[in-house]
Amino acid sequence: MVDMPKRAPKKARVLSSRVVYRGPAFWVTTDQVLEPTGVRGRRDIVRHTGSVVILAIDETHSEPHVLLVRQYRHAAHQYLWELCAGRIDQGENELAAAKRELREETGYTATRWKRILRYYASPGFVAETMAVYLARGLRPGPAQPEEDEVIEATFFPLSKIERQVMAGRVLDGKTICGVLWFAQHFKTSRKA
Repeated sequence: MVDMPKRAPKKARVLSSRVVYRGPAFWVTTDQVLEPTGVRGRRDIVRHTGSVVILAIDETHSEPHVLLVRQYRHAAHQYLWELCAGRIDQGENELAAAKRELREETGYTATRWKRILRYYASPGFVAETMAVYLARGLRPGPAQPEEDEVIEATFFPLSKIERQVMAGRVLDGKTICGVLWFAQHFKTSRKA
């Protein structure tokens, strides 16, 4: 186990910062910084309002089933199976965003919600955080996808998705994190 520092290390001092790109989903800044280690340098950072990931679980079977969505991802040049996810809108809190995204992409709502993970997507140059929420007590309803979303939603047994992750067939990082967390949680809770 890794020992965590008892107090937070100093932060970098931002000497200058300017927005070099602003789009509908993110913006990019070029920062001149003096890091706590004494390194002075330029850091180009993709800024984002943050995202939520929804690990929606159907527990009506002997083995939990995980809800995945399949959609085309241009950056990956292929269709990917993923956990439901989306951006947190300006002024929206994480849980409200998670509930909205689950309903929009799949039509499902949930009666029980719990944040299980929070991490940086790629902290070397992306400031986006991702909060993973476990959603239980699912109820179906009509999906409400955005204009540019064509989404297929399907439940899969946890063991099947875990095998796909371990075989390298699931390529989406947020899905890998969420599925492995839940697989470990499920195994641990069965032993208790």
